[in-house]
Amino acid sequence: MYLNTIIMAEITLKFDARNPIAKKTIDYVLSLGVFKKVSGLDQALEDEKKGKVKKYKNSEDLFKKVLG
Repeated sequence: MYLNTIIMAEITLKFDARNPIAKKTIDYVLSLGVFKKVSGLDQALEDEKKGKVKKYKNSEDLFKKVLG
């Protein structure tokens, strides 16, 4: 049985942060407690935990592996 399995969807919103109506709407939706705002740093740390981050010795090694 998979009763304890939680399936999370991810939503990315793009909006003009200078638009007061858009900002208030986002703030309201977040205040409902149904959604969680994830910062870039939090996302990067989560990616690292999941093994989605590659490590290189130095910039030369990076360019060698990326550019071939």
